[in-house]
Amino acid sequence: MGQLISLFTDLHLPFNTLAAALNVLAAMLTPVLLISATGTFILSTATRLGRVVDRMRIVSDRIVELAAGEKVPLRAERIDNYQIQLMKLNVRLMLLQKCVTTLYSASATFVLTSVAIGLAAIVSVKLYWIPVALGIGGACLLLWASIMLISEARLTVKSLQWESEFLRNIASRLADASKEPDAAEPAS
Repeated sequence: MGQLISLFTDLHLPFNTLAAALNVLAAMLTPVLLISATGTFILSTATRLGRVVDRMRIVSDRIVELAAGEKVPLRAERIDNYQIQLMKLNVRLMLLQKCVTTLYSASATFVLTSVAIGLAAIVSVKLYWIPVALGIGGACLLLWASIMLISEARLTVKSLQWESEFLRNIASRLADASKEPDAAEPAS
């Protein structure tokens, strides 16, 4: 019981002036800027995640259509291409999911930073290092998510380049195939 009473008597409220109280509130609001930036990252990443999911569904539907016997030139090559696309999209999907999780963790860390600033101002125990550590931890999470997003963007560009190369090859092969019958016709 004595420890509980000691806890309450150890509380120290350095808010003897309005200015002191406003300083604590201002310090508590500082992480809000980081929370806002993290929210923007979350929104952007969720949009990217949605686009990958949509593309996976389109590719899956296309595989089903081709496998069902749709008659298109170079059918087997197209099915193989779509299967490779699905694998690449799955890698991007997992990376974006990790990014979203990391960004939510960063946001929660920044909220904890704000709470810790307020608590450190109230409690007389020297806990001032906790908000600093939380802020640095949140910033590190934000940095890690940014690095993962850069990696995902690079994967996206590589996939698009690969897809474009495949389409150029298909177009070239179809153009060559359309020229063959003309060459076989006798000259008149």
